[in-house]
Amino acid sequence: MAAARIIVFGLGPIGIGIAQVALERGHHIVGAVDADPQKAGRPLSDLVPGADTTPIELTAGRFLRGGADVVLHSTQSRLAQVVPQLVPLLEAGLNVISTCEELAYPWYHHPAEAAHLDRIAKSHGVRVVGLGVNPGFVMDALPVMLTAPCRIVRRISVERVVDVGLRRLPLQRKVGVGMTVEAFTGGVADGSMGHVGLPQSVAMIAAAMGWTLDGIEESIEPEVDAERAVRGLHQTCRGMRSGEAVVTLDLTMATGVAHPRDAIHIDGVPPIVMEIDGGIHGDVATWAIAVNAIPRVLAAPPGLLTAVQLPPS
Repeated sequence: MAAARIIVFGLGPIGIGIAQVALERGHHIVGAVDADPQKAGRPLSDLVPGADTTPIELTAGRFLRGGADVVLHSTQSRLAQVVPQLVPLLEAGLNVISTCEELAYPWYHHPAEAAHLDRIAKSHGVRVVGLGVNPGFVMDALPVMLTAPCRIVRRISVERVVDVGLRRLPLQRKVGVGMTVEAFTGGVADGSMGHVGLPQSVAMIAAAMGWTLDGIEESIEPEVDAERAVRGLHQTCRGMRSGEAVVTLDLTMATGVAHPRDAIHIDGVPPIVMEIDGGIHGDVATWAIAVNAIPRVLAAPPGLLTAVQLPPS
């Protein structure tokens, strides 16, 4: 992999991990951005071992004409939150790899925003893509790849079970660990609770398979312990076609799960079943996926891309 000049945009746990992997791969970090005033002005080496003393900036303005090859972007999950960050980068002729979950496949739920980003990227000859482990790999791109030897594909289902007790505290809070059932239910109702990205993964799979969906259904329920305290969530998303679920994504993220795993079932000819015992570690995989994609993204045609449009390696 040829060394690339990188701007790291967002220095939370994911952004810091991405920066570390980028340095391990021999890339050059030429800029760092984070909106936290407590980080701005500090040398990047304070947060990323092995980095140089590049000062962290509050905004990307100073780097827009600095000759970077790609921005590794990891800030928020919702498309509306990141579009104002992405547009100036694309207009400055910078390629962007983002971990924004809704950017993984925005064409179904946010077609106007998707078309807008696609036009800007194409007009400036650059690429923008949302990548990660989920969405971006284990529950969408990987099952699509596994359909390659199938003569017929009728249905695709994926089950992901994650023991968040082994993961960082922000992720545990994100899935409701320690909440009351009432607070969890309220969070689901106001949109603050639940994993972001399952509907995007369903839409990505359907588009790759050439299936026109009648709709996408989603449910989110708490996983509780013996005292009725929330220990995580169970979230299911289904892509419906002609009255049946042709894509089913089943996600459990909770403490103390019995059998962490990623399991893919393709109902087809031939049928395919694949299980990854223990599952793929979300943070570590996201760091690697973002960095490993750099040469493939830079070699792709300009525009808004999805994970299934990139070669697998």
